[in-house]
Amino acid sequence: MFQNQTLLITGGTGSFGNAVLNRFLETDIGEIRIFSRDEKKQDDMRHEFQAKYPQASSKIKFFIGDVRDLASVKNAMHGVDYIFHAAALKQVPSCEFFPLEAVKTNVFGTDNVLTAAIEAGVKAVICLSTDKAAYPVNAMGTSKAMMEKVIVAKSRTVSPEKTKICCTRYGNVMCSRGSVIPLWIDQIKAGNPITITEPSMTRFIMSLEEAVDLVLFAFNNGVSGDILVQKAPACTIEILAQAVTGLFDPGHEIRVIGIRHGEKMYETLLTNEECAQALDLGDFYRVPCDKRDLNYDKYFREGNLKRNALTEFNSNNTQLLNVEQVQQKLLSLDYVRQELEAWNQSKGK
Repeated sequence: MFQNQTLLITGGTGSFGNAVLNRFLETDIGEIRIFSRDEKKQDDMRHEFQAKYPQASSKIKFFIGDVRDLASVKNAMHGVDYIFHAAALKQVPSCEFFPLEAVKTNVFGTDNVLTAAIEAGVKAVICLSTDKAAYPVNAMGTSKAMMEKVIVAKSRTVSPEKTKICCTRYGNVMCSRGSVIPLWIDQIKAGNPITITEPSMTRFIMSLEEAVDLVLFAFNNGVSGDILVQKAPACTIEILAQAVTGLFDPGHEIRVIGIRHGEKMYETLLTNEECAQALDLGDFYRVPCDKRDLNYDKYFREGNLKRNALTEFNSNNTQLLNVEQVQQKLLSLDYVRQELEAWNQSKGK
């Protein structure tokens, strides 16, 4: 699919962009463009991948810009075939305190990316959303919910033969930048208690590799306007904390600090309303775009009373993992294995 093609990743210096580079850089892909606003992260990334993949690193091109600035987005768009739109503000507490900043990046920024992509004739754009966009209770989730509405609405304005536009929605990506597992590992290494908010809280968990798989599934199987969801397992925060401490320092103190601003007790990947039309694709769900126009009268005469038996898909009613199962997922991650090896060496194990 990507043979000799040009792929643009917005927010490309983040965890997702790094995972895509590791997956595709040594394939027959033509070029990968990293678009972001942080020149230091770009420079660090440039040196890292020059050392890691010396024969293929010339395929990476770096573009300084901001999705909030349409002109800078257009500047990176010439000759692009495919886009992974990952640029976002996604820290729940910071978005609670600065909600307009979340709107500028997550809503207007997405509109800018899609506008520039359509104008440039990009073949397909896959946008990354979050479980927090379903029944949102915080500013981050609300801005992502509006982002999804922009994506679906935009898909109606352009022929899918020209530019396919899809959205993927997934839960917490383990060990991504700013996530809780690296924080806990740092706390253990510093000899401090690890801090959790509410032990009974449940969260979907998936690896970065699984997140990339979902985006690729959307490229290959999504229809323009779709929201695609992976059937992810979940666990309680207490189980996740016990899994991490069990690997590094069994019996390490776990301290409960209480729920932070804007947090839910559980997350939802498919709302009850979306489940009415969702299609089961095995390991994934597909929520088709509502293709009706604004002439509602005809739908009163030709309504569809059938709906799927599937109801809300959330982190309480999916497969809940135990400590051993979570540890197996953790040990599949390069980051955790490297940190654990360094930890054991420091302890003389």
